[in-house]
Amino acid sequence: MNLSKRDFLQALGAGAAAGLSLGRWADADAATAAAGLYDIPRFGNVSFLHMTDCHGQLKPVHFREPHMNLGVGGMKGRLPHLVGESLLKAADLRPGTAQAHALTYLDFEKAARRYGRMGGFAHMATLVKRMKASRPGALLLDGGDTWQGSATALWTRGQDMVDACKLLGVDVMTGHWEFTLGMERVQEIIDRDFKGRIAFVAQNVKTSDFGDPVFEPYVMREINGVPCAIIGQAFPYTPIANPRYFVSDWVFGIQDENMQKVVDEARGKGAQVVVVLSHNGMDVDLKMASRISGIDAILGGHTHDGMPVASVVANRGGQTLVTNAGSNGKFLGVMDLEVKQGRVTGYRYRLLPVFSNMLPADPEMDDLITRVRQPYAVRLGETLAVTEGTLYRRGNFNGTGDQLLLDALMEVQGAEIAFSPGFRWGTSLLAGQGITREWLMDMTATTYSYATVSEISGEMIKTILEDVCDNLFNPDPYYQQGGDMVRVGGLAYSCNPAAPMGRRIEDMRLGGKPIEASRRYKVAGWAPVAEEARHSGAPAVWEVVEQWLKARGGKVTARKPNMPRLTGAVPNPGFEPKTV
Repeated sequence: MNLSKRDFLQALGAGAAAGLSLGRWADADAATAAAGLYDIPRFGNVSFLHMTDCHGQLKPVHFREPHMNLGVGGMKGRLPHLVGESLLKAADLRPGTAQAHALTYLDFEKAARRYGRMGGFAHMATLVKRMKASRPGALLLDGGDTWQGSATALWTRGQDMVDACKLLGVDVMTGHWEFTLGMERVQEIIDRDFKGRIAFVAQNVKTSDFGDPVFEPYVMREINGVPCAIIGQAFPYTPIANPRYFVSDWVFGIQDENMQKVVDEARGKGAQVVVVLSHNGMDVDLKMASRISGIDAILGGHTHDGMPVASVVANRGGQTLVTNAGSNGKFLGVMDLEVKQGRVTGYRYRLLPVFSNMLPADPEMDDLITRVRQPYAVRLGETLAVTEGTLYRRGNFNGTGDQLLLDALMEVQGAEIAFSPGFRWGTSLLAGQGITREWLMDMTATTYSYATVSEISGEMIKTILEDVCDNLFNPDPYYQQGGDMVRVGGLAYSCNPAAPMGRRIEDMRLGGKPIEASRRYKVAGWAPVAEEARHSGAPAVWEVVEQWLKARGGKVTARKPNMPRLTGAVPNPGFEPKTV
């Protein structure tokens, strides 16, 4: 798809609102105008480039941003809990522009066809090279969730992403889904592939026996004569959100007290800039920024929030900038700092959308991606069916992509109810596009994607829903353990996100009849965290869904997500009740 000059200039109009200037590009042709979108004047003397949560996506993708990202308690109406028009207003961006498409769900289908796919490591590589050329000494930081989320990442045990990140020029990394490859594989990559090239840092991962650091807590790097410390913060709830057996010898946690010690140690060793490369999630980062002093910026990930502006958080030591750079390779964050007399005196922050139509593919990276994918090309490209409606995942409660999985699980396995995990990764398809095996794997590729069927009591169903709901909507960010709400098929229910723990889920019904606490129901699901699942002989979820897709006669009708009836926390600027 080629953009017209008018389309490019509209994209630049969005850039101007975010601090970019049209300047001499106003009368340029399309190619020159595209270059202007990424012509960001250098500021200061220290720069960090930030990518996060690419989830194994080497090629450009479509990814629909949420129309529901509810903030509760003190986070209601605050970034990152703004969507659609509310988010554009906060960032002073115009609807209908390329930037608006990158950041929101608005007119998704139309805008996606107009502006094309986003991300892709070959296009990201071109942008990284441009930014590094204009910012000598800049470091590229990877916030994690890189080695998981696609078929090739699963089949190569993350090696495709490791090789791509080395070629991309990543300098420092932390992790989360990486750990689901297992402790031995993670250590193998760090010792063999990263040695002398990429620092893997995490101050909050210790051995379970003696409490020794598993990884370097931080690294010191000098940028243009300025000593800088980059501290790692891995996802603190890895053993809860994912199977414990993958990290059985390690303990995690937020570990504020240790974070303060590490910050103080780095300052004591001469660091004039301290940056935390975090996979906490943005709400947790905002709270951490208010509790820890001495951090200049937290470059965050995990919650997939593409934030066009930095949040400034006050603490007893001054202030800390908090950002989040979205997901799926859609964005590159650029943090420029001015450092004078040993301290940060100013900053500029840009979240640059990676439009594959505006950035030429880097030839070397493009060649690597082609070689990595070649052995799997036939399997990846097989069309299992064609979708008649848009398929997407991201949102607090459900999406059409997960609804497809739920429908398949219930029908193939003869279940009354189905659960699909509240994962935030997974790519989008437009109406009329083929549901390929690659897309199916984009939605399901983990190292524990077993499809299960269980007999569960009505009482336990409520307990499960209440527990996951508290993980999402607990007003204290430190008790939020990641992900969106479990997606539910077959079962209708009401939800009050603002209610106390244990009282958010009400009026559960199956076929119009109330769920009985003592009755047992047949429930399908996938990706269980219990260790016994991997020894059960259960099929992989993609095998079950592929069987369902192939029985559709070549087409899958548009899916309507099964959503709960909200009884509280609305109206809310984190929810715009609009369809695609």
